[in-house]
Amino acid sequence: MKRKFHKLDYLIIFSFLVLLLGVGLTALASASSDLGKIERGDPFYFLKDQIIIGFGIGSLGFLAGYMLDYHFYKKFASLIFMGSMGLLLLLFTPLGTTAGIAKRWIEVGGLTLQPSELLKLTIVIYLAAWLTSQKSIREKSFSEGLVPFLSIIGFVALILLFQSSTSAAVIICATACAMYMASGARWSFLLIIFLTGTLLLAGFIMATDYRVDRIKSFLNPSEDAQGISYQVNQALTVIGSGGWTGVGYGQSQAKQFLPERMTDSIFAIIAEEMGFIGAMFVIFLFFALVVGGMMVSRRTRDKFGGLMALGFSTVIGIQAFVHMASASALIPTTGVPLPFISYGNFSIVVFMTMVGIILNIRKNS
Repeated sequence: MKRKFHKLDYLIIFSFLVLLLGVGLTALASASSDLGKIERGDPFYFLKDQIIIGFGIGSLGFLAGYMLDYHFYKKFASLIFMGSMGLLLLLFTPLGTTAGIAKRWIEVGGLTLQPSELLKLTIVIYLAAWLTSQKSIREKSFSEGLVPFLSIIGFVALILLFQSSTSAAVIICATACAMYMASGARWSFLLIIFLTGTLLLAGFIMATDYRVDRIKSFLNPSEDAQGISYQVNQALTVIGSGGWTGVGYGQSQAKQFLPERMTDSIFAIIAEEMGFIGAMFVIFLFFALVVGGMMVSRRTRDKFGGLMALGFSTVIGIQAFVHMASASALIPTTGVPLPFISYGNFSIVVFMTMVGIILNIRKNS
């Protein structure tokens, strides 16, 4: 029987496709053209790579997520999660690739994998299955709910923090807490989680110089403007030069001075070329996509599917917020790509798969 699409489906699909194909392709083409010409001899090198590899494999992930009944994941949630954790631990081996101070990538046969991005997908599946297990009342029991939850999230966060993936640790932990709260956890448990997480994060920040420097540059951007505060100041300059309507597509002159323009700072280029109005349109698209996912979660009677839809929507929303807030100097600088838009094949695949699963939950709920 042919399935009838509803307004909620169109909201999710429209915002997803405009972000992916409209904003994503145009923003990356502008941000990467001169770099592609200089580094690869082809101004469209990075754009073609994103389309062929990122969107190509991502389309398969999206179709798999949409076509495969989401109940399938519950049976293999533990194996899926352990597999992604195994990839994360491989970063401590010679297979791990370091860029700057971060060790976040695995290169095998010319392919680059980022386990922390995959973990954002798999931990949502695992926690949704774990929180809906009938073996115990996970959200109410201290010994069988809170302690195991803290152990799981704490272990994941420690590994990510040791790999200098602070932003990934924050996104994953915040998403896990949102799912735990939605499952009916006691407020006292959430308070314990918040205090424990805050102390752990504060300890790691104070123990590492580069994290302390990022806090200093956020609190006082004028200090060491050519050093630790350079990226913050450049991002503010780029965004400020856009005004209300922008300088025009492809007309950015400040992007050549902006570090990580294709990934961590691409929102700044969007704001410069499209202006405040264009930047707000991108924010609206993310808001619509996240709200659509949350509505799927709310309308799904199956608790496992509802928690998964909530988790994926939360990951997308928090990561988009962290990227845009960081590029706008509202929070300390982070190395977080903007979902569906920043250059990064593996990230695109993961987020396209998430949207496919959300639509599958909507279809089968």
